[in-house]
This record gives sequence, C-alpha cells and structure tokens, in this order.
Amino acid sequence: MSRFKTAIIDIGSNTIRLVLYKYDRNEGLHEFGNIKKVARLRSYLQDNGEMSEEGIQVLSETLISFKKILDDFEVVDIQAVATAAIRQAKNKKQILSRMKKETGIKIDLLSEEEEAYFGFLAVAHSMDTPSAVTIDIGGGSTELTLYIDKKLQKTYSLPFGTVSLKQLFVSGDLINETEKKLLRQYIKKQFSGISWINDVKLPIVAIGGSARNVAQIHQHQIDYPISGVHHYEMHREDLIGLKGFLGDMTFEQLKQLDGLSTDRADIIGIALEVFLMLMEVVDSNTFQISKKGLREGLIINRVLQSNPDAFDKYNVFEENARRIVFEYGRTEEEGSTLQNLTENLYKECCSLNIVQYNEKYFELIKKAARVYAIGEYIELDSSSQHTFYLIANQSIAGMNHIERVKLALLASYKNRDYFRRFAAPFETWIDKDELKVLKEYGAMLKFVYALNISKRNVVKSIRLEKEDNVIVVYIEAKNSAMAEKYQAERQKKHLERIFKQPVKIEFY
Repeated sequence: MSRFKTAIIDIGSNTIRLVLYKYDRNEGLHEFGNIKKVARLRSYLQDNGEMSEEGIQVLSETLISFKKILDDFEVVDIQAVATAAIRQAKNKKQILSRMKKETGIKIDLLSEEEEAYFGFLAVAHSMDTPSAVTIDIGGGSTELTLYIDKKLQKTYSLPFGTVSLKQLFVSGDLINETEKKLLRQYIKKQFSGISWINDVKLPIVAIGGSARNVAQIHQHQIDYPISGVHHYEMHREDLIGLKGFLGDMTFEQLKQLDGLSTDRADIIGIALEVFLMLMEVVDSNTFQISKKGLREGLIINRVLQSNPDAFDKYNVFEENARRIVFEYGRTEEEGSTLQNLTENLYKECCSLNIVQYNEKYFELIKKAARVYAIGEYIELDSSSQHTFYLIANQSIAGMNHIERVKLALLASYKNRDYFRRFAAPFETWIDKDELKVLKEYGAMLKFVYALNISKRNVVKSIRLEKEDNVIVVYIEAKNSAMAEKYQAERQKKHLERIFKQPVKIEFY
C-alpha cells in the first residue's frame, strides 16, 4: 500500500497508549495523534497469578474510550498489542476474549522475543548508532537486545519492570537507601547471568518513558539549548549526578519537577538504578535515548511488509530528509538539484585544492543542501532564523544532537554575523576550527542556493578554472537563467571569501 491511516494500541504494564499514524509513499510516516492512559495493569495481578476484575475493567474502559477517538478520526485499521502485564496473567485468554467481545478490538499478545525485536527495529531505523545494547524497561518486564552493524544478534526478556520492582522492594512512596541496596543486588544478579552483555563496552540505547524522563530532567538541569530527547546522549557520571539530585527530593517535590511525568515520580529512581547497573555490567560510559520504541517498530514493520524499500536502516537520514522537504513545501526535484550542485561545486573545489576532501563534511553539506533555507516556508524575510530553529529543534532520525546543530548552522547560513549568533550557544560543542570550516561550507551553500533562486532547476553543472589570479565559475544552464545570473553575481562574495581570490561568473 502506498498510502494508509492506522492506529497502534500499546497495552503495557504501566501505560496504555493509542497512537495514530499516516503513511504516504511520498510524504513518509507521520504521527498525528498520541493519547496515554496510566493504568498500571501490573499492579492488578493477584497472588494467584490472575488479573483482578478491577484491572480488567480498567483495560476495557480504556479501550472503549480509545474506540470513540478512532471512530471520530475514521480509523478502522487497528493493531492492538499487549505485553508483560497480560502475558504474565494466568487468565490472559479470558481477558483477550472479553476485550474482543466488549470493545470490538482484537488484541495480539506479543511474545518476549517479538517485543524485543520491535524495539530493536525502531532503534535501527531511527538512530545512526551502528552497534549497541538496547534496554526497554516497562512496568512488568525489561527487554534487552544486542545488535552489531544494525543486525540483531541476541534478545532477552527479564521478568521485572519499574512497577513490579516497586512492588517487590519499596515499602513507601519512594525507595530508601536500604531498599536500593537490595534492589541493586537483585538487578546485578539478573544482568550478570546474561553472558553476551558482560563487558561488551558498547553504548546503551534506552527505550521507553522512564528513559525519556531521565533525559528531560537532565536537559532542564543543565539548561540544554535545543529541544528533543531522541538520540540524546549522557554519560555514566551524568546518571550518577542525576541519581543524587533526585535522591534529595521528597515525593511531592518529584511530582512537581519539570521534565518528570507525575505518574513516574515514584518509579524514576528505580529506573535509574536499573540503567546504572546495566552500564556497569556492560562496562559502558555512553547512554543514549531513543524516543522510538515498540510502537514505532510495529508501524515500521507494517510499512516494510507492503513496501520493502520504504526505509533504509543504513541511511536513516534520507527518509527524514524527504519528509522534511515535503513538509516545508520543497519539491523533491528542487532538493535534488541543490544537492547535486553542492556535490558538484565541492568536488570542483577539491580538484583545485581550494578545500581538502573530507568524507564527513562532504556527507554533511549534501544533507544540508536538501534542507537549505526551508524556513522560507514560514517567512521569506526571516528565513535564516526559522531554518535554524526548525532543524535544531526537531528530532531528525539518523542524526545525533551535535550533528543536528551542525546541519542547522549550514542550512541556515545567511552571512557571518548570523552564523556567529546561531553558533554562540554551542561553542562548547563545536571547536573554533570546525566552526570556521562550517562557516565556509555554509557560504558555499548560500551561493549554490542562488543558482536555483527561481526554483525552476535550470542550472545543470558547475566548473571551476584558474585563469591568472581569477577563478572563473562556469555555469551550465538550460533555458533562461536571468534570475540565477543576477543572484550569482550578488552572492559571489561568499565564494571569494572561501577562495581568497577574485571570482568571475560565466553562464553558458
């Protein structure tokens, strides 16, 4: 199918969530609705192993309310899945049968392996981390995977989550120091028994609400200059510091803390203990957050079944570039023209030894060319400011936060003054030498953009030649290129700063 509208209902041990998606072969995947109900179904499991009638009623009422939302949106294609809380209930068959009868929604009970696999699928298709250990800690179970070069190697499901650990170890609202000691001993024993995570020294990629909350609290704590938690990176000392910061707070203070969901105030400390113990066992100092998890894995799998070429986990940015370009009114042809001309000019500069070829920068400026000046969609006169904000402050799958800022600096380049202002909050992220290089490549993009100012894709190629003390830029164009000629003359100063020589423009 090249276009569809669907809903994923994720029945977890802590929350039940409805997410609405649209998919279009040209526009890509788009989330247009996200509704959460904190149900804590895990807490309704009784001593005899069955889920209580009260818990079943909570599930039924939640699904009925979701069904009304789906009817309003006219979504009939629904995939509902249940994980640990239902999986661990002895009366699971009766629960599934009743939900089908009472709500009209058929629920698929995911196995532990399936739950882990879909989490991996989401990470592999939304992050550029080539190899990692992933952890998805829910309310009633914790899924681990190991993947190498984006290929899944191992999966494992542990029979505990934040809610069940609280039930086992915590007597009050918050875990105390004595309880933490017992909790750490238990978790370490569980993790140490999994041979393939011991001392593998790979990054940890954390999935789920607890991981997102950890990132959000840390960002508030350090006054982080951009938004978004997807591909946010922390280190072990950051988590240790955060643990101390949260440990000094009362339950009421935690419920008021910016970045922390009120419904996770009592379990965030437990999640931190699990994350830190995993880092110790893996011997990892890198902790990354994936905003994409089980639900995204399910919808990606759904799309891939109907269109195997829809996503490329080895080139994650490409799909997102197409979505961004389309979203902000740029045609695919225009984006390709800008990228091809940028590639052309960069290689010509390398051939004359004006710049030294660098694969990392070459790939980055090609990406920036696709989204250069997308802020025009909002307002032409302030395009640069809008472009920087739009790119720096939205999650872009396949790019970490530093790379995202670099992309924003290149794609928003207007002049040296604007570049300096945009770069100022990130001087501890990017050193002066690299900022100088980025500024030059931004200037190159500014010139390339002038060559398609009419958006008619009339310029076909660029060639550079040295003639005495002048560099001549030969520009091949089809049809009338009057607007491009005028803009090229206006913007050639940007090339002259890079070349450190006079520039002459010749159209033919």
